[in-house]
Amino acid sequence: MADFGGSELDAFRAEVRAWLDENFPESLAHQPQAMIPGAESQTEDHKRWKAAMVAKGWGTPTWPTEYGGGGLSGAQARVLLQEMARAGAENPVAGMGTSMFGPTLLEYGTEDQKRRHIPPIVRGELRWCQGYSEPGAGSDLASLQTKCEDAGDYWKINGQKIWTSGAQYADWCFCLVRTDTSKKHEGISFVLINMHQPGVETRPIKLIAGNSPFCETFFTDARAEKNDMVGPLNGGWTIGKRLLQHERSGQGGGRMMAGANVVDLAKKYVGLDDKGRIADPDLRSRVAKHMMDAKAHSLTLQRAADEAKGNQNPSATTSVMKNSGTWIGQEKAELTVEIMGAQGLGWEGDEFSAQERDAVRTWLSGKATTIFGGSQEIQSNIVSKRILGLPDTTQNA
Repeated sequence: MADFGGSELDAFRAEVRAWLDENFPESLAHQPQAMIPGAESQTEDHKRWKAAMVAKGWGTPTWPTEYGGGGLSGAQARVLLQEMARAGAENPVAGMGTSMFGPTLLEYGTEDQKRRHIPPIVRGELRWCQGYSEPGAGSDLASLQTKCEDAGDYWKINGQKIWTSGAQYADWCFCLVRTDTSKKHEGISFVLINMHQPGVETRPIKLIAGNSPFCETFFTDARAEKNDMVGPLNGGWTIGKRLLQHERSGQGGGRMMAGANVVDLAKKYVGLDDKGRIADPDLRSRVAKHMMDAKAHSLTLQRAADEAKGNQNPSATTSVMKNSGTWIGQEKAELTVEIMGAQGLGWEGDEFSAQERDAVRTWLSGKATTIFGGSQEIQSNIVSKRILGLPDTTQNA
């Protein structure tokens, strides 16, 4: 659908604002989205909000209406996100299905695969996890060894994945597997695995932040149906790379920088001088720099979206935004803990507010953002080769 403009877009904004005022429960305003959708307990307001968004298709606003999506243009979707942010509303069906797997399947999947897998994602009925990294294949993902063999009327899978986000809650896994041991990149296929079968075992990994969003995942003679291989046999590397672009596009967005405004926090915890400024001049200058960096990042995201009109697919620029967004997110978390002082180091106890307890956990868990989804170094290499056109010096190493 072509982008709307001018008065048409203004009319759509008014429609969205009125709809949110009527349908978004105030009790959910500014509540952070759980990392693993569906793992959190659902209140009646959560259920009502999810049902309303699903009915409109606005949980997947630009997806085709034939699969239950909203069918909005890119410009309309941006207006929707802006108005949701204004209201403090989170997407109740957000997750790996909507941000990573769904867009990839819409591009590469067969009509049968789309009909079977896209509508449940749109309705928020099923949770997906990503089977990419292995103990011996992280940044060098193409070294993966999880084996997929033709077992006649199905694919038989054996191997181990690691850092599988939300695997303990997931219903399905989109997985890169090795189907040809004689080739590296050209021997990889992309399959969909039902997680509810005897051949799948997950073991949560407890992190320093106190939670367990990641898992070890073991496949022992696990089964994938023949019609759940996406793309051609041994053609999974291209699909896997496209999915990573969708992942990095999400990581470079506002989610990395969500939370309370550091200026407001500084006013509360540090105080103001006689001119109404943050009292600590050194902190004041660093907060100002952070706010400028965050604004520049936001404007660059908007510019990239405007330049990509007519092209719904992410490009190598997602690597730029992934690095920028995660750096700014880490900087915000560090500033937050510093501003709160001793109150920002609370782990438990009534002497700390929920916001203060979350601050230290956000700070610790945020250390992983510049590693997962492709490390800073991997993104810099992509920018170097695919955007700047610099030679690949590793070939001569």
